[in-house]
Amino acid sequence: MTIFTDHIHQAAEPLWQQSFDHPFIHEIQSGQLPTDIFRYYLIQDRYYLSEFGKLHELIAEQVDDAHGKQFLLAGAQGLKDGEIAVRKGFFEQLKITPEEVKQTPIAPTAYNYVNHMYAELYRGNPQQAIAGLLPCYWLYNQIGQHLIAKGSPDELYQRWIETYDSDDYTDSVDQMIVLTNQAADQADDDVRTKMKTAFLRSSAYELAFWQMAMDKQNWRVSA
Repeated sequence: MTIFTDHIHQAAEPLWQQSFDHPFIHEIQSGQLPTDIFRYYLIQDRYYLSEFGKLHELIAEQVDDAHGKQFLLAGAQGLKDGEIAVRKGFFEQLKITPEEVKQTPIAPTAYNYVNHMYAELYRGNPQQAIAGLLPCYWLYNQIGQHLIAKGSPDELYQRWIETYDSDDYTDSVDQMIVLTNQAADQADDDVRTKMKTAFLRSSAYELAFWQMAMDKQNWRVSA
């Protein structure tokens, strides 16, 4: 019997391959990504990660399994202490000020990605929400592992790559995969189908996030 996460990973493979092949990722590796694009990405990712942490806490409130609840709450705290702290270092190096963050509107893709995950929880169930969280963990880890061998000549981008190839981060990914499989094992076929859909949609939003940064996406409509 195929493990649930193997099944959904295979279904999302075309989307993930497009992420691996995206110019944003290639230019991170080559060191050629314009700094203004990376700055814009970091500002949008700051909003995303803040909401991502809140979602961990909200999902934990609806999870009965004690270990799963503990992992989600630890993940929320870890985002505050670790991931966002790493981003703070990038902000300081690139001189991204609180004023700039405040004045930069949330891009449509970032806004819609976050709303998608809230919808999986509040219009669906915690199992769907867990599946919706997984691509952010797993895809970034695979990108880190994919890029680490070559590295980047740019010190800033090399640090970004190393963040997602660390042993601690990989351990968190493995635990999130286990949690997703546990949720699927306790669900019926209908919920598992919805979990797969949540995973695929998050995977699509991950791909769209790179392009959002490249475009410095905004809410203006072209005439």
